[in-house]
Amino acid sequence: MAEVKFSARAYCKMMLHAAKYPHCAINGILLAEEQKSKEEKKSKGLVICDAIPLFHLCLQVTPMAEIALTQIDHMASTSGLVVAGYYLANENIKDLGYEKFGQRIAERIAENFSSACLVVIDNRRVTLNMENVALCVSQFIDGKWKSKEKSSISLENNSRSAAAALLQRRVYEDLVDFDNHLDDLTLDWRNLSVNEEVAEEMETVG
Repeated sequence: MAEVKFSARAYCKMMLHAAKYPHCAINGILLAEEQKSKEEKKSKGLVICDAIPLFHLCLQVTPMAEIALTQIDHMASTSGLVVAGYYLANENIKDLGYEKFGQRIAERIAENFSSACLVVIDNRRVTLNMENVALCVSQFIDGKWKSKEKSSISLENNSRSAAAALLQRRVYEDLVDFDNHLDDLTLDWRNLSVNEEVAEEMETVG
């Protein structure tokens, strides 16, 4: 089964979103670089390069989700990226399942991107030292969501160290999801400033 790799930016932003709202369910969209050929897909596997935080208040407000997905899709298409997956963290710290609404969004993504992934954040592993990878990943294969072996999931080098440093510095307070953006349209859901923080931290820990 092909490998799924997460960039530091994608991994850190998922961890920051979960840490900002530890008592809420959260969700978001995953972006990957567009791969033109079958050979490229086989050689690289799926590389998730960014995460766009969606909601933390009500994950099932469909009109708001439609607005968010439309904006994200436009941003991705103008940046050489594709919507490639969906992530979530549950309110219950031990819950590693996914609800029907999330599955519907993920399957909609899979209709347009055949190797889409569905990621559940393991809240028990979102800690200040980030010793373990805090992701449970499933991939859409032959019309079904199939769990990925841990050996076929990887992170960009030093991603966990960068995530730990960002959590310790409380950078999650700067993270903007679509709930925040819809409350105040001046807030940037693309999180360009957080992207810079991640890049700077990667240089430091590298």
